[in-house]
Amino acid sequence: MGLSEIAAGIEVTDHQEQRSVATVDETDTTLADRLEPFAESLPCSPAEAAAVLERYSEGGSVGASGRTAGVAPTTAAKTLHLLGESVSPLGPTGREIVGDYLDGRLSRSEALGLTRVGDESFALAVYVETHEPLEEACEAVEGFLAARHSESVTEGIGLSGLR
Repeated sequence: MGLSEIAAGIEVTDHQEQRSVATVDETDTTLADRLEPFAESLPCSPAEAAAVLERYSEGGSVGASGRTAGVAPTTAAKTLHLLGESVSPLGPTGREIVGDYLDGRLSRSEALGLTRVGDESFALAVYVETHEPLEEACEAVEGFLAARHSESVTEGIGLSGLR
C-alpha cells in the first residue's frame, strides 16, 4: 500500500464544526441573585462574589478578579474555592504537608518551611484544606461557568461566529 492509496479519500476543509456539550441556562436571575442564599457562608457579599467569578471565568487571575470586585486577592481566592474552583497554591505534596500540620504532626514553622511558600499562601492552603466548597452554591453557578467555558472554547478555536 502506497501513500497515494492511503491518502485516497482524504479531504481538506476550511471550516470546523463545533462539537461540544450543549449548555442551557434558562434562569432569569443574575449571578449575584443566585449567590444570595449563600451570603452568610461567603467571605464577601454576593455581588462581590459574582464580580470575582465573572472576571475569573473570563480568564482573569485571582488577584485581578479580586481587584475587579473590590476585595483582597485572598478573599477572592476563598470565594472561588467555595464556589468550586481549584485555587490551592500547593500541589499534592504541599497539601499533604498542610494535612500533617493540621493533624499536629508538624509545627506551623516546619510546615511553612517544607511547603516553601509565604505566610499568605500557606494561610490560603490551610483554608482550602479546612473548608469544603459549598455544594449548593457550586450548583447555582454551574450553568454560568459551563456557558462561559463553552464561550471561551469556541472563541479560542475561532468558532465564535457559529454561536
